[in-house]
Amino acid sequence: MLRRLVDIAVSSALLVLLSPVMLLAALAIRLDSKGRALFCQTRAGKDGVPFTIYKLRSMRAEAVSNAVTPAGRRDPRITRVGAFFRDSKIDELPQLLNVLKGDMTLIGPRAETPNFVAHYTQHQREVLKTKPGLTGPGQIHYTTMQAASLAAAADAERFYIERILPEKLEKDLEYMRSRSLRVDLSILLRTCAVALTLGRRG
Repeated sequence: MLRRLVDIAVSSALLVLLSPVMLLAALAIRLDSKGRALFCQTRAGKDGVPFTIYKLRSMRAEAVSNAVTPAGRRDPRITRVGAFFRDSKIDELPQLLNVLKGDMTLIGPRAETPNFVAHYTQHQREVLKTKPGLTGPGQIHYTTMQAASLAAAADAERFYIERILPEKLEKDLEYMRSRSLRVDLSILLRTCAVALTLGRRG
């Protein structure tokens, strides 16, 4: 109950504070490429129940239908402004609506698409016992350590399933075993540091 109250309070405040950023980002997307600025996709939530996740579109509109395949940082489907939004995590800001609605929490395992959840082992499915998070250790690990290796893979989807996904899930499972306020604050600080670093790089 306390976690839910924090989710509501923080997501509400951030939606108000960051609404100008999201509006400017949406305008930049529309000016940079054709198509809607908001991207919606089905993800697996707690207990595997599907929900619709909200993001700012970072790929070309004609590539969105194939967005269930993993994308590296230099994927040709990603638009010019989309690359910056991905690096700075601005494309993730609409997920605050998912947190406010109760589909997600601020910190937790990554919300994967059902086609990847189908490859989870019984042990890995433990991550589905909690709500997916806006950020989490698995997402940070992927962003900082694995995105570049995905771009170099001959078969990106197979590489993601066999190499990247197990490592990310293990990070998230480890987080679930040691979840605490101190750990959550540490993840928030690390997320901000990664977003600022990659945003400047982009």
